[in-house]
This record gives sequence, structure tokens and C-alpha cells, in this order.
Amino acid sequence: MDDDRVKGSLKNIKGSIKEAAGKVLGDSKMEAEGKMDKAEGRVQNTVGGLKDSVRNNRD
Repeated sequence: MDDDRVKGSLKNIKGSIKEAAGKVLGDSKMEAEGKMDKAEGRVQNTVGGLKDSVRNNRD
């Protein structure tokens, strides 16, 4: 499994927690940062998946 997939998944989880905390605390900035982290995590996870696919197709 590519390192980007792991990092992306962790960033997605972190973003979810941050977004939820922002909602609970009424902090719209924190909530927005959480949404951004989630989006970045999804992209990074996708990039890692593509790297895995390329690597598997070469073998």
C-alpha cells in the first residue's frame, strides 16, 4: 500500500474530527479547516491508489 494512501486516510480522519469539533464549538473557521483537510485527504488517498494501480500493473 502506498504511503500517500495512509497519509490521506489519516488526514481525512483528522479533518472529520476537526469539522465535528468546529460544529460543536460553533467555530466556523475550524469547521472549514476540517472540510479542507478532508478534501486534501481524499485527494491524497486517490493519488496513492493510482500509484498502487500503476505499480501493480507493472509487475
